[in-house]
Amino acid sequence: MAQSLYKLLKDRDSRLEIDVLAPAWSLPLLGRMPEVERGIELPVGHGELGIRRRRRLGHALRGRYDRALVLPRSLKSALVPWFARVPRRTGFRGEWRFGLINDMRPFEPERLNQTVRRFVALGLGPEELELPDPPLPALSLDQATSVATVARLGLDTSRPVVALMPGAEYGPAKQ
Repeated sequence: MAQSLYKLLKDRDSRLEIDVLAPAWSLPLLGRMPEVERGIELPVGHGELGIRRRRRLGHALRGRYDRALVLPRSLKSALVPWFARVPRRTGFRGEWRFGLINDMRPFEPERLNQTVRRFVALGLGPEELELPDPPLPALSLDQATSVATVARLGLDTSRPVVALMPGAEYGPAKQ
């Protein structure tokens, strides 16, 4: 869902370098997003505060970034950019983040009724009222890996192949 935001940002400024702070399990997926320069491992588990590890990472990232888009609405998600002293930290109002987010956007659940729309909205300027259609995600494909996977799984490629991933790290609504 976040790749739509990354594509929007790159479409608006192709020189932009996008690094993404994310859990270790998602780094291979980020590696297939041509818009992302680098995936940075978030060294804490889902739901874990891990304040010392977040502070350590934030301090290590100081001086590298001009802006941070904080996608989740949690307090924890705003800590690393704050510890990193990123000058502009954009995010939605939520969970006691005043001071941590200094470019606070109102959360409008009726208008931003899908996660992908919320993410794209954070990439817009605060004065932009018109929400564009989210760009469609498109991961890069390693042809050799694709051929090897098809062979290993014994898939018939004479017709479309679809993989369903019913799991979610958190929340049955994502399944």
